[in-house]
Amino acid sequence: MRQTQLFTKTSKDNPSDEVSKNAQLLIRAGYIHKEMAGVYSILPLGYRVMEKIIGIVKQEMDAIGGIQMKTSAIQSKEVWEKTNRWSDDVVDNWFKTTLKNGTEVGLSFTNEEAYSNIVKNFVSSYKDLPLYPYDFKTIFRNETRSKSGIMRGREFYWKALYSFSADQEQHDLFYEKAKVAYSNVYKRVGLGDSTYMTFASGGTFSKYSHEFQTVSEAGEDLIYIDEAKGIAINKEVFTDDVLAELGIDKSTVIEKKAIEVGNIFSLGFKFSEPFELTYKTAEGTEVPVFMGSYGIGITRLMGTIVEVLSDEKGIVWPETVAPFKVHLLSLGDTAEQAESIYSQLLANGIEVLFDDRQGVSAGAKFADSDLLGIPHRVVVSDRSLAQGGLEYKQRTSTEATIVSVESLIQQLTA
Repeated sequence: MRQTQLFTKTSKDNPSDEVSKNAQLLIRAGYIHKEMAGVYSILPLGYRVMEKIIGIVKQEMDAIGGIQMKTSAIQSKEVWEKTNRWSDDVVDNWFKTTLKNGTEVGLSFTNEEAYSNIVKNFVSSYKDLPLYPYDFKTIFRNETRSKSGIMRGREFYWKALYSFSADQEQHDLFYEKAKVAYSNVYKRVGLGDSTYMTFASGGTFSKYSHEFQTVSEAGEDLIYIDEAKGIAINKEVFTDDVLAELGIDKSTVIEKKAIEVGNIFSLGFKFSEPFELTYKTAEGTEVPVFMGSYGIGITRLMGTIVEVLSDEKGIVWPETVAPFKVHLLSLGDTAEQAESIYSQLLANGIEVLFDDRQGVSAGAKFADSDLLGIPHRVVVSDRSLAQGGLEYKQRTSTEATIVSVESLIQQLTA
């Protein structure tokens, strides 16, 4: 893509109404636009990042048997009354409205009821199980305060998978696969070294649920980490009994603030029984389906990457989720040569953002490149051409080298 095709522009100044680093940098770099507190539009560069994250999550969900679908954002009052979660006394962050015909509806803030209401139409026998449907969708929550940028919004994008199993044994087998899949996601988006599977409070059918927490001063949670074991415990369940059960010495753990970037729960029959979501066993007995829930906030994960990996110059995207692999800068009177290099990179399947802007100083182009955070920067200038090639550096490197077009392509496609 040519940078002159983008309608977005960078800014030197942080927005005055933002306190979170992720929002400041993403707005300055033109990845998002703030509509109001807790509500952001995703701009072209941000959308490319979001699509990369979605692609990784989708691959990992599909690998453990997930099947993608799409649930509606508008939710029926009658469906949610079955679990008593329509009442504002139970859930106080609904966005609700009334249709012209007088029907009350809500904008979905989660998906358990929606999935149970759908799946009950298709499950009648043990032969129909297990099922692992999931979707990506916009979720709405009427938060009282929203000051963490895209990490906590009134409108955000997420992935939710729900498992429907014949019994807890079948459920537990999938649950263990989900743990691995989630860990794979965080490794692939560049957060593997700072993200811990964290023991948290469970429910009726499980002593623990599991959160995936990324260590960051921007986090809202406190976790206690055993670095040797690679696991953590949320403050809410940090007791001597839990430590003993997990074989953790209290003297070896460290306390850290962290951002919750995903969670998995054993739901049991909590959402199947109210919907009469049952099946017949091989013996003909009618029993409820055993459910689980597995969520990842896509926009929250995007914001977390910025919080954790950015530096004093701007955003630092891991290559797996960057909007482009290469930022190609043309300086001085090198438009013709830069156009040729741009074409060669594209011909070799390399995603390139080409800074073809005229009348912009080299310093401004370098500053923009650092702010945008694309992993590889390639500069075409009179000086680089005189030295026999292109100036190449990685976003996190302090040194640039002169390379030929051929060696650059070989390196980027290796």
